[in-house]
Amino acid sequence: MAKKIYTVRFREAFVDGWVSSDDTFLEHCAHFGVPRQTGYQWVARAREGGLDALVTRSSAPHTCPHATSEAVVDVIVAARKLHPTWGPRKLRPWLLERDPSLDLPVASTMGEILKRLGLVPERRRRRRTPRYTEPFAKAGAPNVVWTADFKGQFRLGDGSLCYPLTIADAFSRFLLRCDGYPAPDASAKQSFESAFREYGLPSVIHTDNGTPFASTAPGGLSKLSAWWIRLGIVPERSAPGHPWENGRHERMHRTLKAECTRPPRRTPPLQQRAFNVFRREYNDERPHESLEQKPPVTAYNPSPRPYPRRLPELEYSDAHELRRIDTSGRFRWRGRFVFVSGTIAGEVVGVKRASEHTWDVFFGPLLLGYVTDLRPELGLIRYGK
Repeated sequence: MAKKIYTVRFREAFVDGWVSSDDTFLEHCAHFGVPRQTGYQWVARAREGGLDALVTRSSAPHTCPHATSEAVVDVIVAARKLHPTWGPRKLRPWLLERDPSLDLPVASTMGEILKRLGLVPERRRRRRTPRYTEPFAKAGAPNVVWTADFKGQFRLGDGSLCYPLTIADAFSRFLLRCDGYPAPDASAKQSFESAFREYGLPSVIHTDNGTPFASTAPGGLSKLSAWWIRLGIVPERSAPGHPWENGRHERMHRTLKAECTRPPRRTPPLQQRAFNVFRREYNDERPHESLEQKPPVTAYNPSPRPYPRRLPELEYSDAHELRRIDTSGRFRWRGRFVFVSGTIAGEVVGVKRASEHTWDVFFGPLLLGYVTDLRPELGLIRYGK
């Protein structure tokens, strides 16, 4: 049953009527339709403070033993200002890691405090599509899969363009490199070489289909991915138009954009300094939900596969016939030249019989296509069967 609401004027009429009434108090309450206990309260309050005491009183407690102290609120606010893109679920474990004695409220309460103080911007609600299955299920340990991508370009204060290249470990989310380049081209090799020297080699590198990770050559090979194969690394690419297959990496880019590009720095060296600060904080301090609110550095170990001093040769079985690609991108087969791609000029491919009239062409473990003696005049490697 809903609680009945009495106006202040009604309460005043009740008290005034009781003062001049000849009825018993029980009869007076019945006449006004007021519970006896409520009537007693009104009369007692009027005797103590006059009719002004009959105004509606708040039912809220005078004190709240569970209220967050001002000192703790100040700590929460200071942490938010230090990390303006972090939410309460990251701020709380970060604060407790530095001072376990802090009596912090739960994350939801911290969020309400930040919202009340105007430290949480309003977000426009978006229509969401259903989530796809999490990629990289096979990345059950560090260095099984690394992910790499060029984040979209942005313009620096001096007018130059910056393309951030990021390389991360899919299992631990450890950010191995975050380097700014003037263009997304083959010069990115130096970041991978630096990461290989410091952390060793992964088993797989997952990228999109853009330059310099892939090309229109057979097998999607680029000079960069061909180099990875020579190192014993398998190039793995998202399906065209499916960025969510690299979703973990894309999510990291949102954080990178919020913390390093708004506003952009004035020059490339200053922007790289911001990337370096972001990478250190992302790896060593920023809690990650998938890591039980611990930073990526706690889940990452360098690879046991060191970067070799000399590039190893590709290995083929005895069933393969070996052919070297010439400077024109061709190899000689059955008295004729077959064009593959200039991307792997100077490299060795393995040709293995697939049927009576066809031979598959491999670059290490990667199947590039096949050659056939049914139409030798084409002089090209072919795709499909």
